[in-house]
Amino acid sequence: MSEWAPKRFWQNAEVAQADQGFAVTLDGRGVKTPAKTPLVVPTEALAQEIAAEWAAQQERVNPATMPFTRMANSALDKVAPQHAAVADMLAAYGDSDLLCYRADSPAGLVDRQVAGWDPLLDWAEATYGARLTPVIGVMHRPQDPRALARLTAQVHGQSAFALAAFHDLVSMSGSLVLALAVIRGERDPVEAWALSRIDETWQEEQWGVDEEAAELAQRKSGEFQHAAVFHDLAEG
Repeated sequence: MSEWAPKRFWQNAEVAQADQGFAVTLDGRGVKTPAKTPLVVPTEALAQEIAAEWAAQQERVNPATMPFTRMANSALDKVAPQHAAVADMLAAYGDSDLLCYRADSPAGLVDRQVAGWDPLLDWAEATYGARLTPVIGVMHRPQDPRALARLTAQVHGQSAFALAAFHDLVSMSGSLVLALAVIRGERDPVEAWALSRIDETWQEEQWGVDEEAAELAQRKSGEFQHAAVFHDLAEG
């Protein structure tokens, strides 16, 4: 049985100015989130992207083709009501940041991690006064609480819309520092995604590419880049 999908009932999807930003309207009526919150976003550019997704729907609505809408819904329905809790959850990645867990061999992988990840740890120290210390192996070793507090402040300072996108950047990469580097323009999202996959890429080079895993990684790469675009649009 095919999954039920609502029929398209509107002719025009447009953007309208609202009290708290910009609304998306369907034939003049404002769109609402699944929780019945008015779909109002902080910038006109983001609203235009969302309106374009609604305009592109065919006879039936396909949510899979509406990533901007889905992330805006998440910002309003999930992040905004529990902003502090979401920020704390993401900031906690700093204490087990991907960039801090290093291999002791082979030499080629060690060198690749050092070349790719050390400059980002240096950047976090120079930018935020937050020095995270690399360790060998996968056993957790707590980081300096003062460094974590400084990184946490950077997460809590983001809006609900920025945080919705930041959630994907952090959780998909496994790195708080790498996600901060993306939203601050220190690393391009394509490069950042590749840096988050140094270990996986090394394994593929040694043992070959698994087609199913490669397809999944490609899809996640697109989602990671989309999150970066959403963040930039939300911040204007």
